Amino acid sequence: MRSPAPAYTSNEGVIEIAEKALGAKVLSSLEAVNEVSFSVDRDTLVETMILLRDTPGLEYQQLMEIAGVDYPERSDRFEVVYCLLSLTRNHRIRVHVQTDEEKPVPSVTGIWPVAGWLEREVYDMYGVLFSGNPDLRRILTDYGFRGHPQRKDFPLSGFVELRYSEEAKRVVYEPVKLAQDFRTFDFQSPWEGTEYLLPGDEKAKLPEAKGAPTPLKADDIVKADAATVQAKAPPSQAKTTETPAQTGIGKASAEAAPKPAAPDVVKKPRAPRKPKAEQ
Repeated sequence: MRSPAPAYTSNEGVIEIAEKALGAKVLSSLEAVNEVSFSVDRDTLVETMILLRDTPGLEYQQLMEIAGVDYPERSDRFEVVYCLLSLTRNHRIRVHVQTDEEKPVPSVTGIWPVAGWLEREVYDMYGVLFSGNPDLRRILTDYGFRGHPQRKDFPLSGFVELRYSEEAKRVVYEPVKLAQDFRTFDFQSPWEGTEYLLPGDEKAKLPEAKGAPTPLKADDIVKADAATVQAKAPPSQAKTTETPAQTGIGKASAEAAPKPAAPDVVKKPRAPRKPKAEQ
């Protein structure tokens, strides 16, 4: 393999050829990170795309993607980005147009029919209108969805939520409700966690030995250390025994004396052992 990524034709001369073919339709051009992009007038988008497709030396026959970008601080807050591919020249470019919530962008479905679904995605996510699209409907969100999720000012939680209602026996839409029952966070110390107790967590409140798996607070650790030191402290008085009873063998009594030998057993005297030399 010659390169870790697909190799494309060099960008040399692409901007010059495109600016010569498009003329005043090009508002600005840019080459960065080995990519070429053009910003064109919104009203002349269809004518621009036909020239990019049919002009020798350009020949961008295929529309790969249509993407949206949101810049809320601008008057024309939306940018619609068209990604084009030249199959004969093995080269890619991007075409940018700007619009707002009300000004429609001319549809390019007459040039590339695949743009129908791609324009519906941009409309669904950003609310950009496309004039000339025969079926401009939402394509990714649900029926009755309010707002456009990819806008920067769209709330992360959305406006409505759906659930199955046992009473109505169907899926119903309701305003978003954020339950706060288990959202009490301790922002002072990330190690101690929350204050509420779940079943079984009451054991964690008891002081344990140092190094135990239950996290302890600073004062609890001091108490645990003190208890450990007290448990390991030597006795104040040495342990001594004065009578056999204190050793655990019981009290001394007549029964504890040595028992007499059995009368039937006769012990014979042992013969003296001879020295080794005599053996």
